[in-house]
Amino acid sequence: MYNSTLCYLENSRGEYLMLHRVKKKADINQGKWIGVGGKFEQGESPDECLRREVLEETGLTLTEFRFRGVVTFLCNDSSSDQFMYLFTATGWTGELDMDCNEGELKWVPKGEVTRLPIWEGDEIFLQLLAQDAPPFLLTLDYRSETDKLVRAVLNGQTIV
Repeated sequence: MYNSTLCYLENSRGEYLMLHRVKKKADINQGKWIGVGGKFEQGESPDECLRREVLEETGLTLTEFRFRGVVTFLCNDSSSDQFMYLFTATGWTGELDMDCNEGELKWVPKGEVTRLPIWEGDEIFLQLLAQDAPPFLLTLDYRSETDKLVRAVLNGQTIV
């Protein structure tokens, strides 16, 4: 089990900065569109990891961000299990560096994100973000051989 962060940067045009994961080999997210973020380094807190990962992947320094929830990913391959701290951000400084070593960055209208190739469970938390839900606990249980979502639990209630 490991810890990670994921952040959806939102601009004034109602778009999220999305990362199309197409550059790394053996990437569990290969071909998917996700927000920006990554794994904790030793001794990092969630906000420190968030700031570092956003800077590394985008060149931007966050100035305003909001904690939205914790998503627990379970998989029958336990090496992929993780706690992901989910954030949105509306403030940053610096120039966006579109040359990310993780994939291709693109601003996407929020209403179009779920039409992209994303993880099935991402639709659940993206809907919670759209509803401006209070911080939540979401568990997403996947079968690794099919990448199929087999169970989702939101704040203790099974929803899938």
